[in-house]
Amino acid sequence: MRTRLTVNGVPAEADVEPRVLLVDLLRDTLGLTGTKVGCDTGQCGTCVVHVNGVSAKSCAILAVQAEGTEVTTIEGINGPPGELNPLQAALHAMHGTQCGFCTPGMVLSLTELLRRTPRPTEDQIRTWLTGNLCRCTGYHSVVRAVLRVAAEADEQAGLAVPR
Repeated sequence: MRTRLTVNGVPAEADVEPRVLLVDLLRDTLGLTGTKVGCDTGQCGTCVVHVNGVSAKSCAILAVQAEGTEVTTIEGINGPPGELNPLQAALHAMHGTQCGFCTPGMVLSLTELLRRTPRPTEDQIRTWLTGNLCRCTGYHSVVRAVLRVAAEADEQAGLAVPR
């Protein structure tokens, strides 16, 4: 079946079998290997991408179901060429990644959280991350990184609370 979608702002199309998963289209056909395959059952969150701006587990979506959608992968949310975006930079600075396998899915999930809730609480962050499994970090540094991004956004907007 011919499938047409927009990936990271670029129109894409491919002939795929009806059973091909979106994650496989992204990785194997389009060469966007930042999206990982972890559990292959929609449980771990390593394959999270944005579909029309909403976090989705690409191992649980058929490629043909993405027809006409806008998909954003980890490759599509980087900062300026050669730079990390603020969330990626905070994760790096706060040691929020170790092996890095879960990081792309986690970054996409957390990007949506910060878009919906610019100043999330620790509890909100931890609740949001329940769909992303990490076997290395224990999440504490990830939560601190998200709080740091929110605080830096407040400072840039002149909304920082005096200490």
